[in-house]
Amino acid sequence: MRRRVLLASPAALAAPSLRAQGAPWPDRPVRFLNPFSAGAAVDVVTRLIAADLAERLSAQVVVENRTGASGNIGTEAAARARPDGTTLLVGSPGTMGINPFLFQSLPYDAVRDFVAVSHAVSFPQVMVVAPSSPIRTLADLVAAAKARPGGLNYASSGNGTTSHLAFELLRAATGIEIVHVPFRGGTPAVQAVMQNEVQLAVEGLPSLPGFLSAGQLRPIAVTSSERSPMLPDVPAVAETVPGFDAAAWIIYFAPAGTPAPLVERLSAEIRTSLNRPSVRDRLLEQGATIIGADPAATTAFHRAELEKWRRAVSLSGARVD
Repeated sequence: MRRRVLLASPAALAAPSLRAQGAPWPDRPVRFLNPFSAGAAVDVVTRLIAADLAERLSAQVVVENRTGASGNIGTEAAARARPDGTTLLVGSPGTMGINPFLFQSLPYDAVRDFVAVSHAVSFPQVMVVAPSSPIRTLADLVAAAKARPGGLNYASSGNGTTSHLAFELLRAATGIEIVHVPFRGGTPAVQAVMQNEVQLAVEGLPSLPGFLSAGQLRPIAVTSSERSPMLPDVPAVAETVPGFDAAAWIIYFAPAGTPAPLVERLSAEIRTSLNRPSVRDRLLEQGATIIGADPAATTAFHRAELEKWRRAVSLSGARVD
């Protein structure tokens, strides 16, 4: 069953914003707390939204990067913030889907310490091979792996990352045996493919346009449930493995205890910003699939994602003490 809530028309998105006007926008600066460094896709998306909110609402809205410990430092800071609507966590699969099962202990609880505000966007992971590779489709990959169990390898941006675990879910779904080769980041992983050190890599779409347009890599599948508008000719894994969906995402969370009317107001304004042409067009250029879900739909989506990534971590055997 499809869990994503796609953006509707501008009028449909405007309606919840109007209903939420009873809850005042916070009278102090609002910060989006991003537990990762500036410049990454989650940061670019959030800065676009923050700038639009500031302009429309004549308010001070900032993005604060608080990095370290695989995102756990910034996430804990958001969990401990005052629940008054002035702090929003920039949540992603690593901190709010994978780390709860990857780490032996965490300084926050991904469910108890937060309330979902809005599932803003998703990003597909992309399976890429070298242009000279005989593997042109996912079916080719499965056939080659089954013909040579353990004879192929794939690169990821590191143990326990979204790219690693997305492929572990695929490996389990297809029954193939293929060796994981972790790298320290997505760029070294795809460079290993280009240098024929590995046969395949899985990496987020925002990191790949330059390599793809230069013909240095060939995409064979995207891990989202549907094809990406940015790569319309590249099949989704779900076309071969029904129900498969291992996209990355951005969900905004508020600290637990934030009043529900304020959560609704924050969510409605974020969704309005997502549908503004100046924001929407830039997001599409980044390879984002715009979702714009309300708090209830976002909560349901997040719970399902937690279960999916729990299974992926278990399949991979990855653990951090």
